[in-house]
Amino acid sequence: MTEPTIEAALDRGQPNSAPGAPAEVSSRVPAAGGATRIFLLSPANANGVRGGLLLNEKAHFDLAQRFHRQGLPLGELFSFISGLYFRGKVAYAQAYAQVPHGMTGAYVITACWGLLPLDRVISPAELREMLQVPIEPGDPRYRTPLDREARSVADAAGNAGEVVLLGSIATPKYVEPLLPILGERLLFPAEFVGRGDMSRGGLMLRHVRAGTELRYIPVATAVRRGSRPPKLAKLLRPAGEA
Repeated sequence: MTEPTIEAALDRGQPNSAPGAPAEVSSRVPAAGGATRIFLLSPANANGVRGGLLLNEKAHFDLAQRFHRQGLPLGELFSFISGLYFRGKVAYAQAYAQVPHGMTGAYVITACWGLLPLDRVISPAELREMLQVPIEPGDPRYRTPLDREARSVADAAGNAGEVVLLGSIATPKYVEPLLPILGERLLFPAEFVGRGDMSRGGLMLRHVRAGTELRYIPVATAVRRGSRPPKLAKLLRPAGEA
C-alpha cells in the first residue's frame, strides 16, 4: 500500500525502527505556565479491511506475522489500521506532550480497557476482544474502565493541567464520558472543526514538521461542527528527497 508523501517524509526524521511504531513521548514544547499536558487519542476502527488483514492468520506480510507471533504496540497497530490520521496523532503527541519524567504523556482510548499507553503490546486475541465492545457511552464495558482511567489522568494532570483530545467531538463517544471528569481541562484543537480524518492527520504532521502547535480550546465551549475549511496545500518535498 502506498503511503502519503508527507508521512514518508516525516518517517525519515523519526527514530522509530518501523513505520508507525511509537517512540517515547517527549516534552519538547512546554504547556502554558509549564503545566502538564497529556494527549488522549481516539482509537482506530479495527473492523475495516486493514484490521481484517492483520487478524488473518494466513497473512504473509511482516507486520501481520509479527502481530501473530508476539503482538504489536498499540500505537503501531492502530497506525497501520488507520493510516495517516492515527500516525498524525502519534507524531503530534510525541512532539507536544509535556509531562514529568516517568509519566505517560499520551494514551489511546480503547473499547474495553479505558486508556492504554502507545507502547502497550496488544495480541490478536486482545484485538478481537476489543472488536466485541461498541464504543458507546451507554455500554458499561466501555464506560466503566474509561471513567476510571480518566479520573487517574485528571489526578495526574493536576488542576492546572491540560488534557487534549485528538479525536472527534462531533459525537458523544468520547466527550460524554470525559467532559464530566475533566471539565475545562479537556481541550481540543480548534483547527479540527470541519475537517475529515485525512485532513486532520495531514495537518498534525505539518505542525510536527514546522515545530508549531495547533490552537487548543475547551471542549465544553467549542463549536462541535463547522463548515469544511479549505483543503491543505500539497506539501512539497524537501530538496534532494527521492
